Amino acid sequence: MTPVKPVIVDYGAGNLRSVARAVVRAGYEPLITSEASAVELAEVVILPGVGAAADTMSNLTRCGLVEPIRQYIAGGRPFLGVCMGLQALFTVSEEGGEHRCLDILPGRVLRLPAGLKVPHMGWNSVHQRQPHPVFDGIADGAFFYFVHSYYPEPQDPSIVVGETDYGVTFSAVVAAANIVATQFHPEKSGESGLRLYENFLRLAREGGL
Repeated sequence: MTPVKPVIVDYGAGNLRSVARAVVRAGYEPLITSEASAVELAEVVILPGVGAAADTMSNLTRCGLVEPIRQYIAGGRPFLGVCMGLQALFTVSEEGGEHRCLDILPGRVLRLPAGLKVPHMGWNSVHQRQPHPVFDGIADGAFFYFVHSYYPEPQDPSIVVGETDYGVTFSAVVAAANIVATQFHPEKSGESGLRLYENFLRLAREGGL
């Protein structure tokens, strides 16, 4: 079977090297790029990210990546969003006001409830709400590493495949057709995180997404 070359989208958000290292450890050679043409031709796209929604959308727009990402996903090819890369998929983020996002998954990104220490930073368990092959070999309740102050609230609850509790129960993993996205950082989450990358990339290679 022909190996895939995952494209990691660089829009100035940082955290790219740790994502690339996780992809390499999973047995693949990634391409880190900000070129729209690379996204258009990609077999697998990973959108990582840290920071605010407004900056993310501004940078994606500046790099000419908004429509290529939308068209890539609409074409049914495998897509992994990580942290801000998950939040950017939704319709609107309330971070720093109200900001339109990619509007690929209907829903909003909300601030964690008042009274909680934010950002939510550190290890927390992810409860598998429904089976999904991206969880193959990963125990229900496994711990992953989070750094975020906002969380997604999908309009369609059926896309939620993993949840976490931190003052509120929120979507930690969503999956819809060719999309998988995580609120946590699997590249910082030890063996369970590496296994999630391996599972996603195997599914992408085998046409399982």
